[in-house]
Amino acid sequence: MNLPCGFIEKTKPLLKQDWEAFLSALNNESPVSIRLNKNKNIFINETIVNKVPWCNEGFYLPQRPQFTFDPLFHAGCYYVQEASSMFVFQALKQYVTEDSKILDLCAAPGGKSTLIADFMTDNSLLVTNDVIKSRAFILSENITKWGHSNTIVTNNDPSSFIQLKHYFDVVLVDAPCSGEGMFRKDAGAIEEWSLDNVKLCVERQRRILSDVWNSLKPNGILIYSTCTYNVEENEDNVLWIKDKLGADILPLELEKEWGVSPSVKGDIPVYRFFPHKTKGEGFFLAVLRKHDDNINPSRRKKEKNKVKNKDILSKDYRDYINLSDSFYYSKGENWYAMPNTFKEDISFIDSYLNVISSGIKIGETKGKDFIPAQSLALSNFINRRAFAEYELDWKNAISYLKREPLVLTDAPIGYILLTYKNTPIGFAKNIKRRANNLYPQEWRIRSNNLPDSEVNVF
Repeated sequence: MNLPCGFIEKTKPLLKQDWEAFLSALNNESPVSIRLNKNKNIFINETIVNKVPWCNEGFYLPQRPQFTFDPLFHAGCYYVQEASSMFVFQALKQYVTEDSKILDLCAAPGGKSTLIADFMTDNSLLVTNDVIKSRAFILSENITKWGHSNTIVTNNDPSSFIQLKHYFDVVLVDAPCSGEGMFRKDAGAIEEWSLDNVKLCVERQRRILSDVWNSLKPNGILIYSTCTYNVEENEDNVLWIKDKLGADILPLELEKEWGVSPSVKGDIPVYRFFPHKTKGEGFFLAVLRKHDDNINPSRRKKEKNKVKNKDILSKDYRDYINLSDSFYYSKGENWYAMPNTFKEDISFIDSYLNVISSGIKIGETKGKDFIPAQSLALSNFINRRAFAEYELDWKNAISYLKREPLVLTDAPIGYILLTYKNTPIGFAKNIKRRANNLYPQEWRIRSNNLPDSEVNVF
């Protein structure tokens, strides 16, 4: 691996006698890891995999399968996530112990957001955001596949969150960075690296942190992370947050065998992952508690979009989900459901931010027809008894996910919930001799590199 000279000059003094071991690790193959969706009732054979020690649902796989051709991947049964980044679980576990409003500010493609969604309580709310529109839609897709009802996906610049004064109990800033920790996985990260880019990243990170700081409650928790090694984007930024914005740096309890490294500058509780010490890529994390500045949150302005009365949606369609104490609202012809606890929150968020998706999209009204949504099929709250089901084998499931024409032999006429290994993967509308494939066009499998045999990650 041809590392930039500037990177070597900056990083070698940090690692000292570990430098050669670090270089050797960079030339090894990256480990493959996944995190299970605990709500999808998927069980992994732990005799053929190793557990990620710092995350309850994380596992290392012995090799990288073709995830694209596993229908359970598309059904949201697991997320392919780099193991080191799962360490966010420890920050949540140790400092988020009650119902909370949580923001994942720089969230796409969604690995940490889906982890948060699994961790938080039913009465907590996750707002997950990305500033780039195309990435925000990918984020929305992954959040939808994870199946929770208490999530909102937004597409906003961090400066938009200044208006949400003291709204969030927890904010995660997985900051855009110089990407040094991804050198082993991404050759492009090496080509894009420069000393000037590191400086630009520091400036951008501090702007992001300053913009979002007002939205964090006094005594709220900030989780700051990067996938880079240098001090400027890591320890220096944490000390800047502490001194400039006003926060205490909080320690985490660790197991020695995890191989997590301490700070390389000063005696502060921050946590580093190096590939020669931990089974994962480069990663940095710190947890801070915002000082109590005794400023009251601003009054909420009048919401621009009032949700409609929940009784407008027919009971037949409300029975599509098993979500107690829920409310239903429409945007155009699309109908959504969320826990009633968040009725005011969705209107409030919608009045300040560009909401891409929220709650569970139940379906869309078209004339006299009501078309059930993909979000409903993958929801953890779908009432499966409301639909006729049709089990697909692997080849037909892949054909469905490629959005190819279907023939559902012996299936009843109407909307059918398609399953694979008894797990919902989407809807089709059966019309006598053929079926309309309702899988979202933008989600379809585009690759034609179909493997010879069934992909079975589990």
